[in-house]
Amino acid sequence: MTASALTASPIPPSLAETVTKSFARKRLMAFAVPALILLYLAYTAVAFDLAGLAQRAKLDNAAILLSDFVTHKTHVTRDNRDGKLTVSVEGEGKGTYPPDRLPEWVITTGEVTTIDLGKGSVVTYDSDGARFVVPDYGTIDIRPDGDRLILNAPQPLPSWINVSDTRVSVTTPAGRFSYTRSKVETFRYQFGWELFFFTLDSPFSGKGPLELVGLALSGDRIDPARSNVSYMVNEVWTNKMWRHGDVVWALFETILMAFLGTMGAAIIALPLGFVAASNFNPLAPVRFGLRRVFDFIRGVDGLIWTIILSRAFGPGPMTGALAILITDTGSFGKMFSEALENIDDKQVEGVRSTGANSLLRARFGVIPQVTPVLLSQVLYYLESNTRSATVIGAIVGGGIGLLLTQAIQTQKDWEEVAYYMTLIVLMVMAMDSLSGWLRRKLIKGE
Repeated sequence: MTASALTASPIPPSLAETVTKSFARKRLMAFAVPALILLYLAYTAVAFDLAGLAQRAKLDNAAILLSDFVTHKTHVTRDNRDGKLTVSVEGEGKGTYPPDRLPEWVITTGEVTTIDLGKGSVVTYDSDGARFVVPDYGTIDIRPDGDRLILNAPQPLPSWINVSDTRVSVTTPAGRFSYTRSKVETFRYQFGWELFFFTLDSPFSGKGPLELVGLALSGDRIDPARSNVSYMVNEVWTNKMWRHGDVVWALFETILMAFLGTMGAAIIALPLGFVAASNFNPLAPVRFGLRRVFDFIRGVDGLIWTIILSRAFGPGPMTGALAILITDTGSFGKMFSEALENIDDKQVEGVRSTGANSLLRARFGVIPQVTPVLLSQVLYYLESNTRSATVIGAIVGGGIGLLLTQAIQTQKDWEEVAYYMTLIVLMVMAMDSLSGWLRRKLIKGE
């Protein structure tokens, strides 16, 4: 080799140069990746107008909503046209107090009604109008004058008093007050879910725990045809405001939707998984086509299938179960076929050596290997679908999701929303515990 050739040949980099360049690239990536993430987050903040969202947020409304979850309000309403007074829980006819059993904080004397909201806040209805005494502020006096309302109150008016010619609204921590030409109404908020066990028309309403225990154990029968215990249970079960019986049935419908959809999908997907597995089906076009079908039906979200099926079959829990079945068939088909492709062929060959046919080889050589994986996936999806069935039920008109949607739409029954949400969480927790117990029993044999 000549000297010129030696001079022209490239000189390989030294080990130190290679290591230095590698560290430089890694250092650059260590700074570049976080910088790109921060840049993307900044773009997201601008694209979604997070600053405007923060300005539009009404934290006071959020606080009222959270308080409504754990409190109830009693409406004290007087019709200004005929003077009729109505006291009702949440303003519902099912929660109206009888005239002779008004709450102790509502006192009527002739045409004068006094409402004690506590801590010095007192509302008075009389023939001339209404007055609201607010501690540390003064007296708000309202008198009708033809088509207008005359307001006398300490000036300047605070932000919690809204005034127009036809309406006066006052919002204080003790309660809310509203006066219009047609009616005057006071709302008193109290902690707890009122009438949760017995409605006002029940013979057990207003009785304390000890008194109820006494009636259940040794008291005279209120209804000669049945015991007091069975009467109490029936009154709770048929509660007109909380509808405990309907709620329990709705929970059952939700679990049934999840169970039928999940188990139906598993039964359909198991044989299809064998067809889609390369070690069981040598026909590549068939495998390819079936896997694309799996991709299609699981690629469309379950809510979309719910809307399509409700249009085709009408609303109902069975439509929700079909939506879950279709979506999970695609997911199970993919997972089952992949599990079948990863089995140990030695066990199958061992069964084959006994002279077993294809069906027996699948039964004793394949199924025992994939059963733990399949059961684990099915139980996980059953638990997950129990939660999803709540949302699906809100669309197809079934289960606890329907009751939850109805309570939200009223914009006033937030304590019922909290009740349904609590039951949904407990239902999911129960299904999680059941799934774990079944997994231990069926897979680990404990």
